[in-house]
Amino acid sequence: MQAESDSDLIARAREEPEAFGLLYERYVDKIYNYIYYRTGNHHDAEDLTARTFYRALNHISRYVDRGAPFSAWLYRIAHNLVANWHRDRCRRQIIPLEDLIVGRLKREEPASLAEEKEEQDLLLQTVRRLPPERQQLIVLKFVEQMSNAEIGKVMGRTEGAIKSLYHRTLVALRKELVK
Repeated sequence: MQAESDSDLIARAREEPEAFGLLYERYVDKIYNYIYYRTGNHHDAEDLTARTFYRALNHISRYVDRGAPFSAWLYRIAHNLVANWHRDRCRRQIIPLEDLIVGRLKREEPASLAEEKEEQDLLLQTVRRLPPERQQLIVLKFVEQMSNAEIGKVMGRTEGAIKSLYHRTLVALRKELVK
């Protein structure tokens, strides 16, 4: 049996919300990964992923196919929720318990693993200092492994604009990492 298209599932989900579960299963891992790489925290990523799909389910009746894939709509919802999460988080600084535990465990690792982890952390910190649209581009390109055309649809830009933004982003990252 051939899997139903997104369009068919969307039409069904408008009448029977249980059909939305198939869309959820199809996209939950990708949306979770996107959110996780933007937040760096599993608990917040789970919460924001749930909110993304809850919002999508509640607004499925208003979804209009404008030629972009359904996943682009989900990524936009997720992007908006992550932006709000970052805005709220800046207002109140919290150190999660898992960060304290992980920090203690890091000291117990062999030196080579600690050095590799330090480099990864530096890169993630540098990426997180980029403007939100550039962070989104990096996640979609390297984590989700989307093409420039796909990223353009998600971000509402042309493929050429994405190529240009990608180049400027990599140059900026390189300059920051060299410092």
